[in-house]
Amino acid sequence: MPKRRRFKQSASLQERLRAFAEDVREQASGLRPGKEREELLRKARQADTAAHLDDWANSAGLQSPK
Repeated sequence: MPKRRRFKQSASLQERLRAFAEDVREQASGLRPGKEREELLRKARQADTAAHLDDWANSAGLQSPK
């Protein structure tokens, strides 16, 4: 069985998600209204939601089940 290559991320998940959302929004701003633009904006919203969920999951207010 081949060994799996490991990759150490230099930026946190949140940073990568936010950067992706920003890039996608920038791409969408250059497009005319249509299906492709809406798809890019949907991806940006999904990345924002994922970043928000990551914030919530890693918050200090969450406690493990007892």
